[in-house]
Amino acid sequence: MEHGRLEKTSWARALKQPYVHIIFGARQTGKSTLLKALCPHAALYLDLSRPALRATYLRDPDQLVRECLAMPRARRPWVVVIDEAQNVPALFDAVQYLYDGDKARWRFVLCGSSARKLRITGANLLPGRSMIHHLYPLTLAERPAPGRPARPHPPPHWPWTRPGSTVVARPFPMADIEERLLYGELPGIATAPMARRAALLRTCSLVYLEEELRREALVKDWPAFARFLRLAALGSGQMINYTGIANEAGMSLPTVKAYYQLLEDLFMGFTVPAFSGSPRKSALSTGRFFFFDQGVRNAAAELPLSLDMVRTAPGPLFEQWVTIELWKRLRYRAEGSLHYLRTKAGLEVDLIVSLGGQLTPIEVKWTERPSTKDARHLHAFLQDHPHEARHGFIVCRCERPQAISDTVTAMPWWMM
Repeated sequence: MEHGRLEKTSWARALKQPYVHIIFGARQTGKSTLLKALCPHAALYLDLSRPALRATYLRDPDQLVRECLAMPRARRPWVVVIDEAQNVPALFDAVQYLYDGDKARWRFVLCGSSARKLRITGANLLPGRSMIHHLYPLTLAERPAPGRPARPHPPPHWPWTRPGSTVVARPFPMADIEERLLYGELPGIATAPMARRAALLRTCSLVYLEEELRREALVKDWPAFARFLRLAALGSGQMINYTGIANEAGMSLPTVKAYYQLLEDLFMGFTVPAFSGSPRKSALSTGRFFFFDQGVRNAAAELPLSLDMVRTAPGPLFEQWVTIELWKRLRYRAEGSLHYLRTKAGLEVDLIVSLGGQLTPIEVKWTERPSTKDARHLHAFLQDHPHEARHGFIVCRCERPQAISDTVTAMPWWMM
């Protein structure tokens, strides 16, 4: 059964546009599956993760030009899909040559799981000729909560789109919150038998990553990077402590910073910056790093992949999951940003969504009974920003939305 994806309809429309389409996303997010569904009759489909095929085009990237020119002219453009295109950066120049020669004859779709190699090789990303797309792990719209409405109506002031506008046909199997905190939201994990998920996640977080890094020669000392990866995963959701990780992993500070950048280049993580608009002079400025998927994070941290692990300390895991969910939705919207606030005086706001000129402060609480105590930092933030921030939210496990005050609403996680 083919499951629906949030971006399928918009991508189908976009691929009709006469541009080169470049799709980025981490390994195992479903890029190839979605492309095959959208381009079932591609005239040429190159999977450059295959060593022999990759070697062919590395030796002779002009072969792509010859193969495309051999296609007869037709009323509709020939679709050419190049998967893992970052493995042969010279093909971007070949695509530009063909596109500039005849924009209507071919429709090129280039897919990649790493921006690192493209940047360090100065690869041509076809400025003015391309549309960039991204694919992330599953969102709530693609994998709803069990026993909940298919079209949840979020409370007023929630910064997302209108109710029901992101309903996905044939969603992935439903999951409760504990399952999400443990196994994350990768499509292949969501559809795998429960007994196989732990092994699959460990393969994804270590074997695939090692394969990617060794192939691109991005890391010379794999054991050192593996130590860094575990420490970075354990610290996911916290303020980045470069010095602490460097000391514990036994590596230099520049190396640690380079490794964090490498994770972002591989689309395996992102940084939530500190909010810079606070009038409080004691606000901290260090960013917080998050892995792109909770299950991959747990596996990379070498944690026991069992529900007992989740139930021992669910709060931090829940905050990470909510952050990842909000980050994915903002990235798909291609607008807005995510921040957090922490001051030396003790004021903390877990997340601040900046969208459409408005600020929405959010606290994440692992509770079924939110109270005014949970809203005190939200009220402080709203008082500091009376014009930009008019309403705050507590994302928690309550059954239905609750008005904590005139300016703060508690809402269930599944309504996000």
